[in-house]
Amino acid sequence: MAPEMVRRSSSLEKFRRLQSAIRLLAFVVFLGSIFIWIMKPTNTFYLKWSAAIESQTRSTYFGSLGENLLIFCFPVLFIAVLGCVHVHISKKTNSINPESNSIKYKNPIWKRPVLVKGPLGIVSAIELIFFLMFVALLVWSLSSYLKSGFSQINKQSAAKAGEKVWQEKLKTAALMIGLVGNICLAFLFFPVARGSSVLPLLDLTSESCIKYHIWIGHIVMTLFTLHGAFYVIYWASTHQISEMLKWDEIGVSNLAGEISLLGGLLLWVVTVPRIRRKAFEVFFYTHYLYIVFFVFFVFHVGIDNTIIVLPSFYLFLLDRFLRLLQSRRHVRLLSARLLPCDYLELNFSKSHGLSYNPTSVIFINVPSISHLQWHPFTVTSNGKLEPEKLSVVIKSEGSWSQKLYQRLSSSSIDRLDVSVEGPYGPASTNYLRYDTLVMVSGGSGITPFISIIREIIYQSTTFRCKTPKVKLICSFKNSSSLSMLDLILPLSGTSSEISNIQLKIEAFVTREKEPKPHNPNHFLRTIWFKPHPTDAPISAALGPNHWLWLGAVISSSFILYLIIIGFINRYYIYPIDHNTDKKFSHSLKSFLNMLVICLAIGVTASAAFLWNKKQNAKEAKKIQNIEGSTPTVSPASMTFNADRELESLPYQTFVQATNIHYGERPDLKRMILELKDESSVGILVAGPRKMRQEVAAICSSGLAKNMHFESISFSW
Repeated sequence: MAPEMVRRSSSLEKFRRLQSAIRLLAFVVFLGSIFIWIMKPTNTFYLKWSAAIESQTRSTYFGSLGENLLIFCFPVLFIAVLGCVHVHISKKTNSINPESNSIKYKNPIWKRPVLVKGPLGIVSAIELIFFLMFVALLVWSLSSYLKSGFSQINKQSAAKAGEKVWQEKLKTAALMIGLVGNICLAFLFFPVARGSSVLPLLDLTSESCIKYHIWIGHIVMTLFTLHGAFYVIYWASTHQISEMLKWDEIGVSNLAGEISLLGGLLLWVVTVPRIRRKAFEVFFYTHYLYIVFFVFFVFHVGIDNTIIVLPSFYLFLLDRFLRLLQSRRHVRLLSARLLPCDYLELNFSKSHGLSYNPTSVIFINVPSISHLQWHPFTVTSNGKLEPEKLSVVIKSEGSWSQKLYQRLSSSSIDRLDVSVEGPYGPASTNYLRYDTLVMVSGGSGITPFISIIREIIYQSTTFRCKTPKVKLICSFKNSSSLSMLDLILPLSGTSSEISNIQLKIEAFVTREKEPKPHNPNHFLRTIWFKPHPTDAPISAALGPNHWLWLGAVISSSFILYLIIIGFINRYYIYPIDHNTDKKFSHSLKSFLNMLVICLAIGVTASAAFLWNKKQNAKEAKKIQNIEGSTPTVSPASMTFNADRELESLPYQTFVQATNIHYGERPDLKRMILELKDESSVGILVAGPRKMRQEVAAICSSGLAKNMHFESISFSW
């Protein structure tokens, strides 16, 4: 046994060194890219660096594309490939030693919340610093562009153009604001690539980065709106309003820019919180206008300038296509559990090769309810504790979820077509690094904590490693919602050694002053679904080695794009541009590049997906079809005294660890600060905005310096 431990330790150390090297290399390349953005507005870049690079990259194959492909596109895609390797190694590290994330965590001051309320939401010190640095980059770029542009404007130059000085300055300011808007657009799509390989390098997930997308989106649309408005004012004041309808074959196409801006404005308007919350479907469907926005943006500025902002959209487009491929097949829905509090649990079959971490999210589509609507839900099951099943819990509150609950409540249903995308989640977890873990939830916010508790159960019972003390503080409106606590323990595979888990649950029922008598009409009902030959277990889009395949697809698709567009440039575009009497249409050139990019991504991603689909099909054949009757009483409810299918000791331990308080709200400040003497405390909160803000304010108050705050919120 000792040699095996030595071998594991040696392998683990090698993987950690390789991960550190990858992070360092990616960081160096990232700093180089940021430096290019800082220098881009300067004369040094345009007159010296750009001219030197262009002389080395301009050829009959890539023409003027070569420079931007080299300095703006290649570095970002290279970082994305490095990220794929990093995540793959991270998963290997966790499989070698699940305790690799249990190194005690010290809470750095820059990760503590510094802003709790306001337009930015809950923001840590490091987030605020990077946001201010990004704003500083925009201010620096705009001031440099304006200084350079205004220096060439005077009364003589304006009179020569037949215009006034203020009109010339207005036109210059409009152009420069558009160039600064391009900087924001270059970063806009990184946070919304759900399967991103770039975000894990920063220990981020797409769900946690949605707020960055919102921030950048507001800045982008503000700048582009000013860009368009200034040009319209300029044209009106110089009696050139007809310029709005021009679509030049060579140069900037004004009409394309206006169509792009109009699509962006419509998309922007429906992001108002009141519209987004009350009419989510309108918000969701209108967001597809990003296609109109970006396509006509390309026609507006031309492909040469689009390459500057292309990398983030390229990675998003690849991620979107892989999601489309994954969602085309219906997945195997094993069963559904209807809880008395109008919650339901869906249990899917999953492949053994699919691994995911706690707090992962899966997107679900039920075609019989809506072909277009996709809704995100937290995965509550544990991929190691329940290797053949993946579960989610859904609250019946919106129109879509209410229709789903009603459909499942029908006694005649024996099958439901469901498609999924994901799961998506953190590449690694650090929950075991704390001595104490405090989880604060409100309502359905308890769902991500179910997966964390199950992970702790797995680590403790399987590897007998030391796990943190867990304190769950959960609030519900009604006592019927207490049945959510029954979902914490899995239905099977729970060892009697769960009694070793230091778990304490404080449940608060805010709208009832005493327990309600048991209603015999309210029980936990399980529905078993009949298997169908076309259904398949949930599996990663690119198989067990998804991240290595993703890195291969990113690199191979980009290389294929370069090869095809190189031949088109050399043998189709160059002969026309080389003729001094004729120039190749910029719009057609942009269209060809967009077509080739889509073709390269489609071919390489489809080939990788189909190859792995064959491998997944072999595993799917091994999964036995399970048929059973629909029980009328569920496994488990301590709230309604139903029979429990779990072993008695784990369930008794679970009940003893639970205190239920009626008619009051939790005193979060007191309950959290009671732990200020612990060496390290992780504070996780998921629930309403006011609850998240209250907990963030406590952690940032300075009354306790041993607490690390993290908000788990999926409310966009």
